[in-house]
Amino acid sequence: MQRFALEIIARIKTPFPEKFGIPRQSGLIAGVPGTIIFKPQYRQPEAFKGLSGFSHLWILWDFSLAHREEFAATVSPPRLGGKEKIGVFASRSPFRPNPIGMSVVKIEKIREDEKYGIVIDVSGVDMLNDTPVYDIKPYIPYSDMIPDAKDGFVGERPFKKLKVIIPDEISKKIPAGDIEIIKGLISLDPRTRYINDESRIWGMAYNEMNIRFKVSGDTAVIEEADRL
Repeated sequence: MQRFALEIIARIKTPFPEKFGIPRQSGLIAGVPGTIIFKPQYRQPEAFKGLSGFSHLWILWDFSLAHREEFAATVSPPRLGGKEKIGVFASRSPFRPNPIGMSVVKIEKIREDEKYGIVIDVSGVDMLNDTPVYDIKPYIPYSDMIPDAKDGFVGERPFKKLKVIIPDEISKKIPAGDIEIIKGLISLDPRTRYINDESRIWGMAYNEMNIRFKVSGDTAVIEEADRL
């Protein structure tokens, strides 16, 4: 088999130390922050000339925890309840021959960092902390946006969000700037689709907080929030 080596040009810092709770697509929770930190040889200011004129970026990155030796032709997407199977090439599953992710994020700021040189602050991320980045490209609306595109099984199965309740005594433990983001993340229902146990307490790590919640019907209640 012919192989092609990709160079890691950067890593992205995000509030997600583990996979559970990460949005399944970029942009679903707009406020989730990230910072792209480039390897020393790619920090020349000239490499970023003109980038400030764009509002969004494509990031090509490595599903670093999804590497597998054997090929699986079908997957079970969460949108289909984790029970129905479709072809891997009709999905965005991380378990693919080349585990490459692609995400559109908003550019918040391109800045000079004292330690890391040029870094890019972004929002709307869906990546694990320290994820390897292979490339970035500007998002160009006239060519990248296709208004009449078909969305296959995704459009056939509308996603229903959870209502999220945070009791006052719990919300006081969470940084004010993180409350709406955490509510948004839980509203996307990160639970494993084939486990529907209303007595189970689920735990999600976000920005050095351990958030624990229960789900009953279409409502999630945050039970506890502690510093990791």
